[in-house]
Formats: sequence, C-alpha cells, structure tokens
Amino acid sequence: MNPEIEALFDYANGDLALGELDAAVGKYRRCTELDPEFADGWHALAMALMKTGQHAAAIEAALKNTELRPNDQLAWSTLSICYVKNGQIKEAESAGGKARILSWGGKIKKGA
Repeated sequence: MNPEIEALFDYANGDLALGELDAAVGKYRRCTELDPEFADGWHALAMALMKTGQHAAAIEAALKNTELRPNDQLAWSTLSICYVKNGQIKEAESAGGKARILSWGGKIKKGA
C-alpha cells in the first residue's frame, strides 16, 4: 500500500476511535480518492458515513466495496446494514442474502 494512504488511513482510524467522525470521513474519502481500488478505505468510509447519519452516501461507499470485493461477506453485511438504516428493507434483504450465501461457502458473480 502507498505509505501516504496507509498513514492517512491510520489517522482516520484514530479519529474514528476518538469519536471525531467528520474528520474520519474526510480522511477516508481522501484515501479512496488517492486509490479508488482501496477496498478497506471504502468499507471504513461506509461505516463512518453511516455513523454520521449520511445513509445514502454510506450506501454508495458500501456498494463500491462490494464491487471491489464481490465475495467478501463483511462487505455485503455492511451494505445490508446501510440499507436498513436508510429504510430500504428489500435491498437490505438482498444484500443480507448475498452475505449468507458467502457464509455457506458460495460465491457471488461480479456485478450481481
């Protein structure tokens, strides 16, 4: 990983731990701008956005994470939670179903 991104991600995690959610969101956003393929950055951004009540933006970040890691159970579980927080129950159930498939050892087709 790029040392700049690694340091920024660590600082963002520190902000999150201290409850400085807006600062964490800004740093996680910067991580994903510097490396749009940084799945951990997208996941962390989704969680921080969800904690700040920015549910639609959290969904966008979580979707990007599932695009990058279509067979990551945590990515789909996070997306499901984001949908629930936004009141999108049908979408939450679909994402949760994909997480369950992965927990059983199944695979998700990219773009599904």
